Amino acid sequence: MKLSKFKFKLPEELIAQYPAPNRDESRLMVLNRASGTIEHRVFKEITQYFDEKDVFIFNDTKVFPARLYGNKEKTGAQIEVFLLRELNEEFRLWDVLVDPARKIRIGNKLYFGEDESMVAEVIDNTTSRGRTLRFLFDGSHEDFKNALYALGETPLPRSIQRQVEPDDEARFQTIFAANEGAVVAPAAGLHFSRELLKRMEIKGIDFAYVTLHAGLGNFREIDVEDLTKHKMDSEQMRITDDAVRIVNAAKDENRRVCAVGTTVMRAIESSVGAAGHLKPFDGWTNKFIFPPYDFSVANTMISNFHAPLSTLLMMVASFGGYEFVMDAYEVAIKEKYRFGTYGDAMLII
Repeated sequence: MKLSKFKFKLPEELIAQYPAPNRDESRLMVLNRASGTIEHRVFKEITQYFDEKDVFIFNDTKVFPARLYGNKEKTGAQIEVFLLRELNEEFRLWDVLVDPARKIRIGNKLYFGEDESMVAEVIDNTTSRGRTLRFLFDGSHEDFKNALYALGETPLPRSIQRQVEPDDEARFQTIFAANEGAVVAPAAGLHFSRELLKRMEIKGIDFAYVTLHAGLGNFREIDVEDLTKHKMDSEQMRITDDAVRIVNAAKDENRRVCAVGTTVMRAIESSVGAAGHLKPFDGWTNKFIFPPYDFSVANTMISNFHAPLSTLLMMVASFGGYEFVMDAYEVAIKEKYRFGTYGDAMLII
């Protein structure tokens, strides 16, 4: 499968800049693989496709305020610092991206906040844009994290070309977010409201939660035509015994098991045992799913509409069938579905 097979023209005006007024009232395109049909619904109607004892698997990762703006010592030049992950708690080391990267070298100091009370020193160049920063802070780790996050803002993706607004803090987070560590929101999970989850619960649908801390690798451009040569960034993930029990019970009873988003699908496909059963896992995954691929755990999937040439689109095409999904994307553009993190959703059954 070649990269160029996932190219299509996406009109810029279809990239959602704001979420739908209500989480569960985005549009929902339903792809039925058995009949080859496409339906147009509202997201909260998704319960009509599931029965008692079916299972939804959610990603309960929590996005932290990863984008900061600092000033370089002496010159005062503004530098954007994007926190990727904490490397060492004791020494306050963080893996970050800086922009503009050409201005930042080892030994430079950056000052944050109006009073410039938070200071960081560049101690390593990890990639062309990446750096390792050591934050200089006296106090407990909890105080440091609170101070650091108070300086940060919600890390909206670049496709959302506007300033962060107060509502984004809540809307760029699922209502079941629990385990902090992501810099990218698990977009398919954003459509679930408390009311919708309650209705699903009343219907007898079961929930399982896994954790995958989504990183910026999801948006990194692929620079090879042969997809077998592309390497995904590693992401930290965890699958508990509880999630395994719920999912495997549903599989044994031939129930519908729905992966809510590409992050969930990557997580569960990274830890598969005999007969397609899910296994507990605590570690990292760099699994890259593209057509053709045989899925083991989930038999239904929810996803947002993704950008051309993206690894996210490739995974959805693997699950729904390349031709069917690419045809559905043509329909989505014609019908003016909204694309991206704050956009509309697709259910593949």
